[in-house]
Amino acid sequence: MEIKYRVEKDSMGDVHVPEDALYQAQTQRAVNNFSISSQVMPSGFIRALALIKQAAAITNQQLGLLEDNIAGAISHAAQEIINHQHLEHFPVDVYQTGSGTSSNMNANEVIATLASRALGTIISPNDHVNMGQSSNDVVPTAIQVCSVLALEQDLLPALKHLMDVIAVKRDELESVVKTGRTHLMDAMPIRFDQELSGWQYQIQHGKQSVEAGLGTLKALAQGGTAVGTGINAHPEFARRFAQNLSHSTGTGFTVSENYFFNLSSQDSVVALSGQMKTVAVALMKIANDLRWMNSGPLAGLGEIELQGLQPGSSIMPGKVNPVIPEAVAMASAQVIGNDTTITIAGQSGNFQLNVMLPVIAYNILESIGLLSNSARSLADQAIATFTVRYDNVSAPLKKNPILVTALNPVIGYLKAADIAKKAYQQNRAIIDVAEEETELSRKELLKLLNPEALSRGGVVK
Repeated sequence: MEIKYRVEKDSMGDVHVPEDALYQAQTQRAVNNFSISSQVMPSGFIRALALIKQAAAITNQQLGLLEDNIAGAISHAAQEIINHQHLEHFPVDVYQTGSGTSSNMNANEVIATLASRALGTIISPNDHVNMGQSSNDVVPTAIQVCSVLALEQDLLPALKHLMDVIAVKRDELESVVKTGRTHLMDAMPIRFDQELSGWQYQIQHGKQSVEAGLGTLKALAQGGTAVGTGINAHPEFARRFAQNLSHSTGTGFTVSENYFFNLSSQDSVVALSGQMKTVAVALMKIANDLRWMNSGPLAGLGEIELQGLQPGSSIMPGKVNPVIPEAVAMASAQVIGNDTTITIAGQSGNFQLNVMLPVIAYNILESIGLLSNSARSLADQAIATFTVRYDNVSAPLKKNPILVTALNPVIGYLKAADIAKKAYQQNRAIIDVAEEETELSRKELLKLLNPEALSRGGVVK
């Protein structure tokens, strides 16, 4: 079908814009100029822009700078975008001008069009919707707002859910002793609940680190305008804006103590990305533990059996693979890669403005989404549902030659090493060889080599 166009005008002249597009000339210029990828700015970022425009309109109305009917129309139009409407009218590529000006103007133009239609008069994208703002403080603010909301609504609850699921599984498996492993080799006994406690603490540590960075993320750039001096913003704009945004989101945003910091750097987001990289590392560690424990079912460790979710091979009938841990590991790798991108972008604050803001916004939101979904998948489709293969756990535990470590204080390291080697070579239980090679009674050995007691730090007395 042939696309019909209308003519829009901006400071550089006429531009042909699709007839049904809500955006105007500057957005179309961006569409024409930036075709590096098929990736557009994430919906969370677009909604953050709309929240900012709404709070700014209300603030300018309160300050007597914007007429009530215009402010009301802008606020209503912004709310439609906040409610997930009109997102198809935000076509600007992620790889655009480094300040994100094109995305800021995209929001200004769409909101101005909607507000103009509702009010029956022309509302300016620049003079009305963008009043008291510039792209240079709007876009950094939007990055922080969308990050905070995604953390509070998605990632932090997902990490808590994962911790809770691990805790339930810990309680189920408290009495089950298994062979510990270091260097992937047999080591002293450990209980399943102890192993899972390590996972749980990794997630708790990561969650606490993310939470610790929320305060800096909530201190916003809005009010700094173009270079951090606050030019063209009312002296009360920033404080009232933060109050209005806090009211609309239910989150306590504040005014930055230093606009130059917020405009020229993205250190708060770089720090958040690093904290999320740590969470990704934890998820990958847990995913790989599950893969190893599930390996087999005959030739691997076979300590647990993950829930079978789908056929694992197009040629080998009956094969079932650990698909959820594998998917989580790949998502974690992507988050780790995103952190590198954000780190490089974060150092691109040349003098008064960072010029890689759009790619920071895209990657930080992708990382939050990947970690949120991965944590829930790992919890519900792997950890909550795996079963222990008790025979496969107990048999190697009984023969584990490393149990002889408990005899070190009684017979010495070298003698214990000889017993371990003999037990391994003869494929015999360590207690049988120790009974032959030492003067210790069977009763004493049963006490000293009890795997359950050893998992609780049992020592010779």
